[in-house]
Amino acid sequence: MERPDLPGPGGGLGAGVNQQGLRDHNARLILSLLQRQGAMPGTDVARVSGLSPQTVSVILRGLEQDGFISRGDPQRGRVGKPAVPMRLAAGGVLSVGLKIGRRSADLVLTDFLGQVRGQLQSTYRYPLPGTILAFLQDGLAAFNAPLSPDERARVAGIGIAMPWQIWNWHEVFGASAADLSTWEGLDIATEVARFSDLPVYIENDATAACRAEHVYGRGRGYRDFAYFYVGSFIGGGVVINHSVYEGRFGNAGAFGPLPAFGPDGKPCQLLDVASIYLLEARLRAAGFDPRQLWDQPQDWSGFGAILTDWIALSAREMARAALTVAAVIDMEAVLVDGAFPPGVRSQLVAGMRSAVKGFDTRGIMVPVIEEGEVGGNARALGAACGPVFSRYLLNTHGGLAAA
Repeated sequence: MERPDLPGPGGGLGAGVNQQGLRDHNARLILSLLQRQGAMPGTDVARVSGLSPQTVSVILRGLEQDGFISRGDPQRGRVGKPAVPMRLAAGGVLSVGLKIGRRSADLVLTDFLGQVRGQLQSTYRYPLPGTILAFLQDGLAAFNAPLSPDERARVAGIGIAMPWQIWNWHEVFGASAADLSTWEGLDIATEVARFSDLPVYIENDATAACRAEHVYGRGRGYRDFAYFYVGSFIGGGVVINHSVYEGRFGNAGAFGPLPAFGPDGKPCQLLDVASIYLLEARLRAAGFDPRQLWDQPQDWSGFGAILTDWIALSAREMARAALTVAAVIDMEAVLVDGAFPPGVRSQLVAGMRSAVKGFDTRGIMVPVIEEGEVGGNARALGAACGPVFSRYLLNTHGGLAAA
């Protein structure tokens, strides 16, 4: 039986403010607090959330009965009765995340703590709807098979992370305009409904990566930050007041079109200098097999000067872009991650820090530039976050962080 104070399958918050809606908000608030700050006893939950101890006790009891949270070990050493911390139950919520990339698609099944329970990958020359949907259908069946009926009922939905207007990138993808035009106007949710009754949530791939860093990575420590994700194309996301800001059209943090300068000194867009597809093209021209870029585990140590030059140019122009963003949004940090080995990420961040020193920063509060922590799986993990936030959490933690 479903709880009345949590949305059922495919459900969401209603527009009206009534007793049930308020219970739903408070349950989400408590789950969000435990997700963000970790296990804590009910007294601390009441203090940080601003809810009465009695209200917190009732909600915690219901969430525990329904398997969303579990008890930790009693905290001894305090005066009085030992406090029992409550924490998210890993198996309380499951979610599916699909990342659609230029050369591969990744499908993950995650739990309430963001741990990957299952992962599949499909590679292709370029993404076509039929290929992607078949991969998703087969993957769902594979994930579903070992789950118990209770676990299947706990799958919140399918999050899909993909480049916006994918049909406009046919030249870079190496596809014909006619092939990728099959994406334009496609109702993905309707197509998925042919083989699954799970709700579908679609998000820009770089925004999804930003969400993963915000929820599971270094972004937990910053109130406001810009996030750069370097994949086949560079993109990013924006977090303001502990919330991922998506924008009116879901395209906030699309840093690729920011102005930059190419190796010839001519104006261009950031995506024309700091995207992995450019490195791929240079490696191919030099006689390398560019598929080595995507082999797992990743090892880019043999690419020599081609990689060094790409990192140097990307770092300089990403530093320029970071300052441009900082001039608009007064942020604490810029976090950098991507579909590359950790060593490349470290070199890129070091280059950005060095490049910033050469720019005119008058009137700008220069943010710290740090490495992200999630890595190449960020887009798929972020996609899986979408259904979880939509159904069980609040997409803001501003009040919690300030408490």
